[in-house]
Amino acid sequence: MLTSIVVSIVRACTRFALPVVIFSLLLAVGSGYYAARNFAINTDINKLISPDLDWRKRDQQFEQAFDRERLILAVVEAPTPELTSSAAKALADKLSTDKKNFEAVTALGSGEFFEKNGLLYLPTEEVGKVTGQLESAAPLIEIMAGDPSIRGLTGALETGLAGIKRGQVKLDNTARPFNLISDTVEKVLTKGNATFSWRELTSDKPLTDSDKRAFIEVKPIIDYTALEPGKTATDAIRQAAVDLKFADNYGARVRLTGPVPMANEEYATVQEGAITNGIGTVVVVLLILWMALHSGKIIFAVFVNLFIGLAITTAVGLMMVGSLNLLSIAFAVLFVGLGVDFGIQFSVRYRSERFKNDNVTLALENAARRSAVPLSLAAMATAAGFLCFLPTDYKGISELGKIAGAGMLVAFLTSITTLPALLNLLHPAGEKDPVGYAFLAPVDRFLEDHRVPIIVGTLLVTLAGLPLLYYMKFDFNPINLRNPKAESIATFLDLRKDPNTGANAINVMTKSEDDAKKIEAKLEKLPEVSRVMSLDSFIPQDQPAKLKLIAQAAKTLGPALNPDSIDAAPSDQENVEALKSTVDNLRRTAGDNKGPGGVAARRLADDLQKLADSNQATRDKAQDVFIAPMKIVFDQLRNTLKAETVTLQTLPPELVESWKAKDGLMRVEAEPKGDPNDNDNLRRFADVVLAAEPTAIGGPVSILKSGDTVVRAFIHAGILALVMISLLLYLTLRRIVDVLMTIVPLLVAGIVTLEICVLIGLPLNFANIVALPLLLGVGVAFKIYYVTAWRQGRTNLLQSSLTRAIFFSALTTATAFGSLWLSSHPGTASMGKLLALSLVTTLAAVLLFQPALMGKPRNVADEADIANDVT
Repeated sequence: MLTSIVVSIVRACTRFALPVVIFSLLLAVGSGYYAARNFAINTDINKLISPDLDWRKRDQQFEQAFDRERLILAVVEAPTPELTSSAAKALADKLSTDKKNFEAVTALGSGEFFEKNGLLYLPTEEVGKVTGQLESAAPLIEIMAGDPSIRGLTGALETGLAGIKRGQVKLDNTARPFNLISDTVEKVLTKGNATFSWRELTSDKPLTDSDKRAFIEVKPIIDYTALEPGKTATDAIRQAAVDLKFADNYGARVRLTGPVPMANEEYATVQEGAITNGIGTVVVVLLILWMALHSGKIIFAVFVNLFIGLAITTAVGLMMVGSLNLLSIAFAVLFVGLGVDFGIQFSVRYRSERFKNDNVTLALENAARRSAVPLSLAAMATAAGFLCFLPTDYKGISELGKIAGAGMLVAFLTSITTLPALLNLLHPAGEKDPVGYAFLAPVDRFLEDHRVPIIVGTLLVTLAGLPLLYYMKFDFNPINLRNPKAESIATFLDLRKDPNTGANAINVMTKSEDDAKKIEAKLEKLPEVSRVMSLDSFIPQDQPAKLKLIAQAAKTLGPALNPDSIDAAPSDQENVEALKSTVDNLRRTAGDNKGPGGVAARRLADDLQKLADSNQATRDKAQDVFIAPMKIVFDQLRNTLKAETVTLQTLPPELVESWKAKDGLMRVEAEPKGDPNDNDNLRRFADVVLAAEPTAIGGPVSILKSGDTVVRAFIHAGILALVMISLLLYLTLRRIVDVLMTIVPLLVAGIVTLEICVLIGLPLNFANIVALPLLLGVGVAFKIYYVTAWRQGRTNLLQSSLTRAIFFSALTTATAFGSLWLSSHPGTASMGKLLALSLVTTLAAVLLFQPALMGKPRNVADEADIANDVT
């Protein structure tokens, strides 16, 4: 019955070839129009997992409460903390006025509140040390605040030298600050510009990258109708930095990271090179089709049929899922790779029949008769393999399975309707030679003569490699699927090295302040946890004692920072005289001292002498390099001396909202110890936090749960697919042995593929694991072709037109997968790599193992009886 239906369809389509082709083209154009109008892609990897899982529900609850996914993190970096502070403030102020693109702009860890109360967050002993140092520096501060010029700076330096002479300061202790000043002066003299940090000068250790970095958290207004919803907002931030002349005025740069920029660049990376790769793929596929079909008309028919099917599948897919994701978008490559197989199989059968009979219509009908069962069975089995992923919790592959499964049916239908109609209209020339590979006769004989050693050897090698599967790894970290060269990812990876950024933090939610404190205390005891924070962490401890120390410092520093009068700006000649006086004093202080302090003092004297001997423009530049950051530091000091008692009521509202939602839900955040790039370390961190707080979510917990969900989804779907395909094969083939002839080589190819992955160090991940259902699709189709031919009593299969069709179909599929391998997107590239590997093992299993496994055909007459029962 199946053969009769397919033959009747082909006969009808060849009879009414022109209407069929016109209808197909109109349907393709309509589908293309619908796809273009409704095309959408969601690049959020978090959306690849079903929202119905318990941990995903907690993720969504967290997101609804704290809105952490709709964020842009602007990272401002400059050569000094002072320049960073100025640049960040300027950018935050400018962005705050842009209500068209931004809903909220928050400077993290900076701004008026933290400038005023920052000292309260230090330990009491540290506050005492800092305020003591500031009080000691009051005379120097008073000189510089009252005379912000080279004259004032040299005056402060002379005061310091007087302290050395009195024995209050050791000369060697001045080596580091003197050398820092010398470095700056030398750069001004040689390069015409430099930067200087008073914070670095007063610090007892070098500044780190985090000291020269500021964060601005931006909540953008998202355009969800755009392919890159946050691009307008990210472009606005970059333009604001340009307008502020970040590089010229501050020597600064701004880098963007966070969920919104990551999603934008993820799409851009996937898109990068897609057109070039697509054109290259089409050219190579055309070349392969020419080698397989040797007819421009047949190739044209196959290509037109392929793109008609692709347009219809795209429209159907968008109707079913609404928007594509980073996995389901691979359906196009799968359709080309698998859909063209049906076209090649039918066309090669047609060529073979055309060699026997020069009548086009009769050749098409006979090709339909011979390919009806294998093509139908291959299409149904492949579609079933994909559709078995629908019930899984891995939404990304579930949607891919839905679209690809529908695509296989579309490809089959167009191959028995549109393709025969096109061939009938185009009327290709007849075949002069038989279609096949006669030169493979020795291989056929070898496989037949040595089938037992080949079967046993293949199975033994496969079984011997099974222990390797113990070492099969699943890379559950989605950041490894992203392009590390993209700005948002590169910035995230930089920030992740700093434990204070919370890039790998885990959160626990509660509505009770007492519970929050208990959770915080419990997590702090875990050795894998480096720091635990909650809203309560922003209420400083021991405030009365700290405020007393700050108030005491304010009595001394207040008058120094706010002099009654500021001296009139000196003339350039006065600055030169001040420099020369300081040079003499430095040389007298250093004398013949050979220690580091004496060497540094003489170096500084030489540099200041050169500055005095230079021109006024150079001295003005040097003055600005030292005075501009000094004014910033003095302003910060003035704010610091105004510290007040901090309570929950006095905390900035935006800070409170980031830790306590309007409905009272609070979060406690834990950060990991150890290497943040080590997946095993993150797994241990997630495991111990989950053991202590089973409702923990976010960061490594979500990543770990996602990995477990994906692995479980593929195990369940793989088992279901094998059962469904086996049942389908049995209903069609009616022999368990024949089903095994199809399934065993498929399992061998799958196991060998995974074993090779271990040997070459290719872990499975969220993207390339898609190769496994594809292995089922390609493997089942190819093996069905051989089994059905074998059941019909055909021998010497490697020499047949069937092998030609399978070989060139595999080449076409490999080309489509190779285009993925060339992608600049790591996830897509890893998908292409594993797809290509699985294709090689599948093809080897089909061409070398399966013929040996099947052996000689059974009695043709008996087989014919079975075939009659089926058809």
